[in-house]
Amino acid sequence: MPPTSVLDIEELTVRYGETLAVDRLDLRIAAGETVALLGANGAGKSSVLNAALGLFRPTAGRVRLLGRGPLEAIRAGGVGAMLQHGGLPSETRVGEVLELVRRQYDTPWPVGDLSVTAGIDGLLTRKVDALSGGQRQRVLLALALAGAPPLLVLDEPTSAMDVAARQAFWTTMRALAGRGHTVVFATHHLDEADAVADRVVVVAGGRIVADGSATAVKAAVAGRTIRFTAPGERGELAGLPGVTSVSAAGELVELATSDAEATLRALLARHDRLPDLEVRGATLEQAFLRLTAGGTR
Repeated sequence: MPPTSVLDIEELTVRYGETLAVDRLDLRIAAGETVALLGANGAGKSSVLNAALGLFRPTAGRVRLLGRGPLEAIRAGGVGAMLQHGGLPSETRVGEVLELVRRQYDTPWPVGDLSVTAGIDGLLTRKVDALSGGQRQRVLLALALAGAPPLLVLDEPTSAMDVAARQAFWTTMRALAGRGHTVVFATHHLDEADAVADRVVVVAGGRIVADGSATAVKAAVAGRTIRFTAPGERGELAGLPGVTSVSAAGELVELATSDAEATLRALLARHDRLPDLEVRGATLEQAFLRLTAGGTR
């Protein structure tokens, strides 16, 4: 039977000289999950992915993909990767590059279905040098999928895409997850993680500081956000009970508070009306910032 754990990392440690990038990290990802790996620059998330892909030998620890070592799993066609700084050969056409990669696998993804799935069916005859940034990312995705891998590893996959292209890309990812593929991706776009991932793993200082659904990660961070419309001076808001920060955009005010009830009582005692009043839980961005504050090395 195939392993229930598609990616299994135990006590992973990565050092670059005197710098400890990953500190005895444990991570297990089950088949069929879509997992977002989040972390500030230098947190260690790219080192985790690179070690998982066998791109270097870690200082210590063990990595297994589909029950095998990284290189063995990749040679068997079990893993597709789309790296942050992936390149394409110049002076070639997209279809030529795709066919070259497909020939490396015993049972490649049929080219017609693959090109439609990756959104490059209209690009096969185009020269690589004529592709836009978003189109290049789509082609790199098609190359990662060429062997129909059960595990897909993506490092900042939408960094060169505009908003529409990003939305289309994640529609594709959801369709792949629906086909049973396991998707692991690192991103700085927290809205993508919140909308797409079944599970969010937050890394800081080379260690995992949160692991669960986006809802669970947000709920674990104490505090609420109060939003309302208020023109004029707002200097007194920072002194209200429970308020930890005040931000504003035009007439829209946003208060972060550790005691929403006390803050609301004080607001209502000072204002007859609070137009557009909303009380929300912590956003994933707020949870991420609190979890990772001072956590990078």
